[in-house]
Amino acid sequence: MSERVDWRAVALATGPAERETAEEGVRLAYRRAGLAEPASVVWVPSPLAAVRLLRDGAGGERGASVRAAVHDRPVAAQRARLHGLLGPSGWSAHWRATGADLWEATTPLVERVRAAALAELAPGRREEPALRVLLLDAVLGQQDAAWLAALEPGEGSGLDGLAAVARSAGWWWPYERIAVIAERPTELHRDEAGRLDRADGPALAYPDGFALHAWRGLPVPGEFLDRLDALTPERIRAEENAELRRVMLEHYGYDRYLAESGARPVHRDETGVLWRIALPGDEDVAMVEVVNSTPEPDGTSRVYWLRVPPGTRTAREGVAWTFGLDADAYAPLRQT
Repeated sequence: MSERVDWRAVALATGPAERETAEEGVRLAYRRAGLAEPASVVWVPSPLAAVRLLRDGAGGERGASVRAAVHDRPVAAQRARLHGLLGPSGWSAHWRATGADLWEATTPLVERVRAAALAELAPGRREEPALRVLLLDAVLGQQDAAWLAALEPGEGSGLDGLAAVARSAGWWWPYERIAVIAERPTELHRDEAGRLDRADGPALAYPDGFALHAWRGLPVPGEFLDRLDALTPERIRAEENAELRRVMLEHYGYDRYLAESGARPVHRDETGVLWRIALPGDEDVAMVEVVNSTPEPDGTSRVYWLRVPPGTRTAREGVAWTFGLDADAYAPLRQT
């Protein structure tokens, strides 16, 4: 369990790279692959800067990519060895206990970084295929943590060089004559579900300003977040992008939006009050207002708002849905 926790910390680490350790790891990875060490190691502040450098300034001198020799083949060999030792069911259990959760945490992050780099460097799409190749040439460094956690990268595994780089730096690009290493992020903010999330700045940021903005995992423009504190119901209704409108509603508060938008109750019964309001080009917002039957210490009763499916017809149906029940099956002994 301690090793698993350690690799999770590696995957999500921020702050300056340990450059000497990373460079030693790169050279070791080349030697483990039976290759001559790179003639030079070049540091860049972000994956975006690496792709820009490789596209613009290091194309002729770098030689061919050696990612397959340095990374892919030793990873595949160690996986095959463990699979043979453990058997199919044993390997599956081992993966679930070591790398699976990390894979779920890091894969969306990797895809977001790739997408943001492409959007920055190939806005017209004409250069996108060549840039995708450069992005796929990268060894993911700290974001290789899922595989490294599962593959036990000791000295005899052939993966100790890769592990050293992962523990000390971000993405890196191995070529015949040079290796390019990117710094780790300076900031990484996630919500309780592990999604990129921040309302007052970039959710992921690198030293050169390359950054990703997100709200509960949803990519959003940075300037969009700057306007959240000045929201009004009119501004929310005017937003044409349905996903961004949902972000606005979550930030503003569905209950506040309903109260300030002239919503009318469409049904009430002993369980609560069903409210609905239409949104242009999107599904209705439907919520059930319920009152906690247990008074607070000061004698007041707290009101809760439950978001329910837009087709909900009654308050009872909505409350029952939150418990995974049909309205007819919902019969609480005591409401809370």
